[in-house]
Amino acid sequence: MSFRVTHIETTAGQTIEAAILDVAGARGADGSITPEDVARALAGERWRPLLGAVRRAAASLAAAGRIDILRKGKPIDPAEVRGVIRLRIRDAGADVTEP
Repeated sequence: MSFRVTHIETTAGQTIEAAILDVAGARGADGSITPEDVARALAGERWRPLLGAVRRAAASLAAAGRIDILRKGKPIDPAEVRGVIRLRIRDAGADVTEP
């Protein structure tokens, strides 16, 4: 059996993708967050099991042009998500073709 973890509802009734947009949006286009920030916002001290799902949801949102995934402060291709990353809400005026 398989299911999309990115669309599960948390105890607060919020999807992981919605949580990423909320937390990143609160920081604005000039700030960034970590996947851990989102997992902690959703699950408190039980955040670790959600970390993989948050990273997958972030890759999906980045592929859709809604957020940027950053490595060393520069946007990366969502297919290249490895290691330490940060998430940033995409600026409304940003070029969607640029990863």
